[in-house]
Amino acid sequence: MRQIRIRSGGHDYEALSYVSDVSYVILDMFPLESIDIDIKSGTAWVQAGATLGQLYYQIANKSHVHAFPSGVCLSLGTGGHFSGGGYGNLMRKYGLSVDNIIDARLVNANGVVQDRKSMGEDMFWAIRGGGGASFGVILAWRIKLVSVPPQVTVFNVKKSVREDATDVAYKWQLVATKLDRDLFIRVQPDVVNGTVIVSFIGQLLGSIKRLVPLVNKDFPELGLKESDCTEMPWVNSTIFWYDMPKGTPLTALLPTSQEPNIVFSKSKSDYVKTPIPKTALKDMWDLMTKYNNIQVQWNPYGGIMDEISPLATPFPHRKGYLFLVQYIMYWTEDGVEAYDRYMNYSRWLYEFMGPFVSRSPREAFLNYRDLDIGAKHPSTSTSLKAASIYGNKFYKENFDRLVRVKTMVDPSNFFTFEQSIPTSSPHL
Repeated sequence: MRQIRIRSGGHDYEALSYVSDVSYVILDMFPLESIDIDIKSGTAWVQAGATLGQLYYQIANKSHVHAFPSGVCLSLGTGGHFSGGGYGNLMRKYGLSVDNIIDARLVNANGVVQDRKSMGEDMFWAIRGGGGASFGVILAWRIKLVSVPPQVTVFNVKKSVREDATDVAYKWQLVATKLDRDLFIRVQPDVVNGTVIVSFIGQLLGSIKRLVPLVNKDFPELGLKESDCTEMPWVNSTIFWYDMPKGTPLTALLPTSQEPNIVFSKSKSDYVKTPIPKTALKDMWDLMTKYNNIQVQWNPYGGIMDEISPLATPFPHRKGYLFLVQYIMYWTEDGVEAYDRYMNYSRWLYEFMGPFVSRSPREAFLNYRDLDIGAKHPSTSTSLKAASIYGNKFYKENFDRLVRVKTMVDPSNFFTFEQSIPTSSPHL
């Protein structure tokens, strides 16, 4: 029997909607891109093939004081992005995408279209962070919009490790989760001309006049000045976060038919609960310089993330975390030799970071897909033991409940892939 691969945005880091060792059919959600926004109720229905850029564009068409908490990559499909958690720069104020989803439509394993009421609360819980493709085909989400001021403030302050970047990055670890929840500051080290430059990329739901005193009070090491900051409507900040030039028109939020540049990549993730020592930071900079083609992102916790129960959705990484790490190795050379070399670089950096991140299990973020942390062959029936290896890293104590829901709603394991949720018992 052929299996189904569901593709909403096509951004799976391991290309599981494009590549498999078994025969499969791609169920392409791209044409399902309708977005119906109701400002009066503060809600919207968003079909699974709509991109984040389309969603942001349509929200802005209706209101300059509404937004939605989700990612900064504008071409992500909402079907997969939301079902894996939906991580973004409004999370300290409003939580994840899954914390702001109030209904959904999906096709279950029996071909029946269901909404929240007919699927039941267990299934609705599971698809908000447990990966919808394990349970059905997400058709659309009903989301709750959030409030933003008419103007937000953004900045990008760059520090070299040859100067004070290490000290500033270390201090960021101590204060980032304690800052005002209207403020989000990402740390992004990159290799530039043979040295590591650390970018401190921030956004405040408020004005420059409010932002600069806030930062200088709790994080004076950053040295933030008014001249570093720009006020703009929230929708324009989504273009800033996508690293497009100032003045880029809002139509850039919409999909294009432009062919992408051919870039190979490997991404991995970690969660940090205690500050990484300065000596380890310096060693990490050295490794990044040695490997060259690597970028790291640190995304801070705190705010409302400390207040949402780890059991509220399958996404368990809530209180007690300092930040989420993404490691991105990228290269343009084709061929097996280049592939092996860069994959090894990625894994060596990941191995080096082991002592400084979460343990037992070493946790990972579902949407930063990484088959290195565990996978089952898609042809196997249940593979509960194999699935528990990655399942515990993604979902921690929520994995057992996800298995119970899967067994209840899809006992024949119709929806299966390399990192899907398995059923609890063998089946034909």
